[in-house]
Amino acid sequence: MGNPKGVKRDFDQLEVRRLKAAKLFEEGVTQAEVSRQLGVHKQSVNRWHQTWKKKGAKALKKAGRAGRKSRLRTEQLYQLCQGLKEGPEALGYGTSLWTTWRVADLIERQTGQKFHPGHVWRILRSLGWSCQRPVGRAIQRDEPAIQRWKRVRWPEIKKKRSSKAER
Repeated sequence: MGNPKGVKRDFDQLEVRRLKAAKLFEEGVTQAEVSRQLGVHKQSVNRWHQTWKKKGAKALKKAGRAGRKSRLRTEQLYQLCQGLKEGPEALGYGTSLWTTWRVADLIERQTGQKFHPGHVWRILRSLGWSCQRPVGRAIQRDEPAIQRWKRVRWPEIKKKRSSKAER
C-alpha cells in the first residue's frame, strides 16, 4: 500500500506510539481502549499486542534502515562531487557535458565500483545534481545584431491587421 505521493512517515514518532501502546498493555488497558487513546486502527493495536506478548516491548521498536546499503561510502561521494566539479574534460572527454555514461566512468575510475549508466542518475540526484541540457546556441552568435533585427526588421515583416478587421 504505502503512503500517498509526497507524504513521508515519521518513523521515530511511529515507534513512540507503539511503545506507548506497550506501556498501556503492561498496565492492563484493553486493546479497544489503546486504539481509542492513540487514535490507531484496532487491527494495528491487535498486531502490536500479539508481538508484545510474544517478544516484549523491544519487538515494537523500529526495525532500522530499510533496503540495501549504499555501495559508496560518504568520503567516496565527496570525492565524486569533486570530480564532477572538475568537469569531464579532466577525464579526457572533448566536451564539458556530463552524461550518465561519463559519470559511471568517473565513479568506476575513482572507486572501482561499476554502476549501470541508467542508475547513475539516482546517485547524482542524491548529491543535489539535476538533469539539465545545455542551451543550443551558436558560438558565432551576434547578440547586438539579433536585438537590432527584433527591433527594426521584425516589425516590418510582421503580419499586420487587415483593414477589414479594423472596421
